Amino acid sequence: MKRMMSNEIVSSNKTKKDGLGWMVWLRGWVNVLQEILLQRIMASHLHNPFPLPPLNNLTCIVTGSTSGIGSETARQLAEAGAHVVMAVRNIKAAHELIQQWQTKYYCSGKRLPLNIQAMELDLLSLNSVIRFSNAWNARLSPLHVLINNAGMFSMGGAQKFSEDGYEQHLQVNHLAPALLSLLLLPSLIRASQSRIISVNSVIHYVGFVDPNDLNFLSGKRKFSSLEGYSSSKLAQVMFNNVLSKRLPLETGISVLCLSPGVVQTNITRDLPRFIQDIYSALPYISYSPQEGCRSSVFSATDSQIQIYCEKLKTDQKSVCAFISQSCQPTNSSEEAHNVDTSNKVWEKTIELIGLPLNALERLIEGEEVPCRYGNPYQ
Repeated sequence: MKRMMSNEIVSSNKTKKDGLGWMVWLRGWVNVLQEILLQRIMASHLHNPFPLPPLNNLTCIVTGSTSGIGSETARQLAEAGAHVVMAVRNIKAAHELIQQWQTKYYCSGKRLPLNIQAMELDLLSLNSVIRFSNAWNARLSPLHVLINNAGMFSMGGAQKFSEDGYEQHLQVNHLAPALLSLLLLPSLIRASQSRIISVNSVIHYVGFVDPNDLNFLSGKRKFSSLEGYSSSKLAQVMFNNVLSKRLPLETGISVLCLSPGVVQTNITRDLPRFIQDIYSALPYISYSPQEGCRSSVFSATDSQIQIYCEKLKTDQKSVCAFISQSCQPTNSSEEAHNVDTSNKVWEKTIELIGLPLNALERLIEGEEVPCRYGNPYQ
């Protein structure tokens, strides 16, 4: 009888679980394998590159845009006419890319240069996030699209921590983008209709989050790079679920996550050489960065996104929009729909990034909000 009562308590309060149930875990891996093996078939209707309308009145910030998906996203948005800000750690690399793009763009016969610039942002430093946000908001310019593209998956790597004391996957994939999204709210609200877009991963389907042990320090779960990555990506979805629900409709801000698909990157660099060779021998299955950015540019520009996000909010849905690699609305993981855990992830995230619990409401009102990682923020 006691065991049955204990099971009932666990099932009614998911935050007390030590991991996913095996059925949820199995269904999660089915989703992951489906995307790996069938993504080209599922996205066969998409053009490459993705066709974009004129974007001359759009201002976009793209984090992690010196390589891979982020680089392609920034370039394509800029070539469509958007003002693009490359928020990057390596300013020199960004300037070199901009010069290459400008030269190629000019040689194609275009008269006006690309409206693109670089600003320094290191997601492994929350103080850097604050400095970036202060510098951008000081311009008093509207921000139409924030694309939280930068992420890390140290495949096969050991557990490492940032200068702020947080596990690196957690900070880069979740904490820093969460802080950036909140601190840029004044500029996003100024744009009237804007979007917060987080490049996520289908791997979040097999993730599990313990809100009281986001850093994997309790010893309850053994850390691995896959656990760190999947957990951070699930936390990102959960945080954005709550953010979407709490943002009033009148702010005009749409919140969504997306999957870029399985994209050719250098994430296998820490693995044995034979695994790297196998990975590089699968070009048909994996996307190129140009193909992988399609769901990002779609989410940033499609006219129906705002309507879809508003529908989720007015239907009292507890989730934000999630866009698949085939540029279709889809569902996030079963665990991401856990409202109780999502709310706890929200509260813990606000605590870890050094903001007061009522920061969202105060930022919406334009108030000054203190952050322990920098000067009082407005």
